Amino acid sequence: MGESGQVSGSVVAGQVQQAGPSHRIVLAGGGTAGHVNPLLAVAAAIRELEPQAQISVIGTNAGLEHELVPAAGFELDPIEKLPFPRRPNAAALRFPGRWLRTNRKVRAILESRQAQIVAGFGGYASAPVYQAAHRMKLPIVVHEQNARAGMANRLGARWASFVGTAFEGTGLKVGSGGRLQRVGLPLRPTIAQLCLDLQTDRSSSRQRAAAALGVDPERPVVLVTGGSLGALSINRAVAGSASELLEHAQLVHLTGKGKMDEVRQQVSATAGPDVMNDLDPGHKGQGDYHLAEYLERIDLAFACADLVICRSGAGSVCELAALGLPAIYVPLPIGNGEQRFNAEPVVRAGGGLLVDDGDFNPDWIRSTVPELLSDPDRLKTMGGKAWTYGIRDAAQVMAGKILDLAAGAGN
Repeated sequence: MGESGQVSGSVVAGQVQQAGPSHRIVLAGGGTAGHVNPLLAVAAAIRELEPQAQISVIGTNAGLEHELVPAAGFELDPIEKLPFPRRPNAAALRFPGRWLRTNRKVRAILESRQAQIVAGFGGYASAPVYQAAHRMKLPIVVHEQNARAGMANRLGARWASFVGTAFEGTGLKVGSGGRLQRVGLPLRPTIAQLCLDLQTDRSSSRQRAAAALGVDPERPVVLVTGGSLGALSINRAVAGSASELLEHAQLVHLTGKGKMDEVRQQVSATAGPDVMNDLDPGHKGQGDYHLAEYLERIDLAFACADLVICRSGAGSVCELAALGLPAIYVPLPIGNGEQRFNAEPVVRAGGGLLVDDGDFNPDWIRSTVPELLSDPDRLKTMGGKAWTYGIRDAAQVMAGKILDLAAGAGN
């Protein structure tokens, strides 16, 4: 009701016409979970702050966004996957024409959505959206989740009103009038909730998670993960030192798809077959070496972990820091070394250790990890420093910036 007591909205032909959306926001990005998860976290935060906002997403049909965006309740406008050419070849010759067609389609989408603002999260879909929005004089917001920015976000940052980053020193150059700020990584809802739970009562959270996973909450837990596909070098090094590790802790080892049999064989050879137990939520097994290819409820493992051994993708580093979990980071030894760049800041802050993939072997584990597990005060200190480095409200900060700029853009 308005102040005069009349119903809000306009009356057309005797019927009440509801007011339209308060803001019309288009988000762009996708390809991998590293791009899609932050996008969806910010979308959810916008919806929470401004339920009447119209939110849509521009992505590709080839990335994870094709399934995850509609599943989260947002409309997806798909465009062609269009990588920047990196070498002179036939694809490079076709690129200008494809780029022009894609930009025309993006502009048509933005016009049909009556977009007031666009926010990009990197990936193939972001670059043409940035250019189209710039030409349409729409405000642009960028989020960069990696320590070294990708090509799309380097383009978008030049025109952006606001650039939020997960790390310092991304190499992004913001144009005149733009602002750059480290805001952290917008967290997945389950991780954001776990952060709140741990802040409220870490001990109770550990007890509940341990009961669900079938591990002993009173004994240290080491979580080992190489992501959904696993990491052979991490699997082999940990399995090869299973006997020594089990003297100090339980292990929750997520091997990755198709890699469990090899880990089983190595653990059996190292520590015997009786130490192993399939990780089965709700089922208490006999062995202390808990195995699974993948764990959908990774938050349960995080809640009861004393130490994590993992790769150092941006998402992993930011989530573990936000949760205050000490970690041993083993960067993926390919590309331009971006995984090392991701881990270095939290390691410098004292929240973890960094070891090259080529050096991470059973001998390194035997000389380092048991000593660390035998010093709970050191682990607690590392966790505290990780927590201090971590940021837990990135989704809300990004959502607030987007809504403020949308409001300034008008209708």
